[in-house]
Amino acid sequence: MTSAAAARLYVVRPGALTTVQDAGRPGRAHLGVGRAGALDAPAARLANRLVGNPPDAAVLETTLTGCAVRPDRPVLAVVGGAGCPVTVDGRPVAWGAPVRVPAGAVLEAGPAATGLRSYLAFAGGLVPDAVLGSRSTDLLSGLGPAPLSQGDAVPLGDPAGCVPPHAAGPVPWPGALAELVLPVHLGPRGDWFTASALRTLLTSGYRVSPHSNRIGLRTEGPALERSRKEELPSEGVVLGAIQVPPDGRPVVFLHDHPTTGGYPVVGVVPEHALAGAAQAAPGTRLRFVRA
Repeated sequence: MTSAAAARLYVVRPGALTTVQDAGRPGRAHLGVGRAGALDAPAARLANRLVGNPPDAAVLETTLTGCAVRPDRPVLAVVGGAGCPVTVDGRPVAWGAPVRVPAGAVLEAGPAATGLRSYLAFAGGLVPDAVLGSRSTDLLSGLGPAPLSQGDAVPLGDPAGCVPPHAAGPVPWPGALAELVLPVHLGPRGDWFTASALRTLLTSGYRVSPHSNRIGLRTEGPALERSRKEELPSEGVVLGAIQVPPDGRPVVFLHDHPTTGGYPVVGVVPEHALAGAAQAAPGTRLRFVRA
């Protein structure tokens, strides 16, 4: 449990969707517990490194519109991930580099200029109560802290005392993602689709749908024709699974995905390739290629 006297981070502006995320809850799918965790894991780990945290410390993950928070003690912070304007009490400060935020000052990550999700890391990490070994918010199951609302107070941990590595930053401003290319291992239900559908998947262009979220990246583009029309009993699904619902448009499962599903999985995107999906804004061109 968190001490009542712990330092806190107060939410001034929650943004469209801001959640607490760490490395998630891997290894519990057999219990029906999903992974959760930061969608752009490399960006979250780098943000933690820049403030001297362990790589799996809890951070804030914003979506598109950023957020604004106010610590009640001085804290070293960094905003990484999607490129965005960053201010402290309205004064512009560096993106992608450690910034000292005085007690009572407002740190604001503005709307994403490139990418979709920004990560706010604080020395000492965020320490809301852990659930099943993680402080991550899981939007599908409801595990972990609720998405941030105005006025919420998030506990801050004590800094470890180590000096952030100067070699880690500042990091380059991210370029706009013109096209997302996702490698695919076909199966386990590739035989439920026609040969033409498999060619379509691997040769046609898609776009990222505005209906995408932390559960899955939805696509707009050609439908995949099934060769088998019967019902598929629910079976386990993994991070990166490409499930094909009745409309035929592929859905790439992201970190808050269900642990079972009843639609056929035509292929799987390796976990290391999913960070780009976290930063692909609606309308981004998308191609699937054979891994």
